[in-house]
Amino acid sequence: MMKIYEKAPAKINLLLDVLRKREDGFHEVEMIMTMVDLADRLEMEELPRDTIIISSQAGYIPLDEKNLAFQAAKLIKERYDVRKGVYIHLDKKIPVAAGLAGGSSDAAAALRGLNRLWGLQIPEDELCRLGAELGSDVPFCVTGGTAVARGRGEKLEPIASPPQCWVVLAKPPINVSTADVYGKLRANELSASDHPSTAGMISAIERGSFGDVCDGLGNVLEKVTLDLYPEVLQLKESMQRLGADGVLMSGSGPTVFGLVSKEAKLARIYNGLRGFCKEVYVVRMLT
Repeated sequence: MMKIYEKAPAKINLLLDVLRKREDGFHEVEMIMTMVDLADRLEMEELPRDTIIISSQAGYIPLDEKNLAFQAAKLIKERYDVRKGVYIHLDKKIPVAAGLAGGSSDAAAALRGLNRLWGLQIPEDELCRLGAELGSDVPFCVTGGTAVARGRGEKLEPIASPPQCWVVLAKPPINVSTADVYGKLRANELSASDHPSTAGMISAIERGSFGDVCDGLGNVLEKVTLDLYPEVLQLKESMQRLGADGVLMSGSGPTVFGLVSKEAKLARIYNGLRGFCKEVYVVRMLT
């Protein structure tokens, strides 16, 4: 039986702005997202019987219909009338409920991999539309790279890669509900100064200015999460004190990332954070 392998990298938000709450209950967002070299890996193998089986070495993730990779496989089978089954092994490395789109990236990798495994020849834009049915971050995770995401996150505009740097990721031992954070955000009451500058960040990236990218980092959800979880604020302040060049919470949290230009700083930042946070990763941006 043929096996297909797909990498599912984590994403970080260099910028996350919420423009308003929409009539449909969702939020109109404007985000700049890029991928980092912390990734889950999916191994997919066709099964002769019409079933979906998922396994993982991680004992803390669902392996049934609650799993986004399972949902992706079910969606692609139903939409394209695939009568074969698939076994998916998920090697989990991205922390869950962390603001790093681990589940969304797994779903995107499943869509890409099953497209190849079953020879469906679905174009990328159609895979993105399928992904949007599974979650707001899935279309970006299908395409990867660096992009501005608008609407619910499904309208993508690819942009240049940010200047290459190290990224330190630290997740405190708490899980944050994205729905809770958005539920407590008063998007329509934000003032002009609360919104980060998307145009400014795009300009900084295009000019390759690492300093301006660090200065332009912004996330309107950060204040909500920091108010709810003081340990995230403590983590952010520690990362800044230890010398990271730019520090921001990713997504709805609780993971905080630091951009670092000089490799010599990494050991101090890593060791300092490990003092009170078990999940710390030093990775590169995927440019």
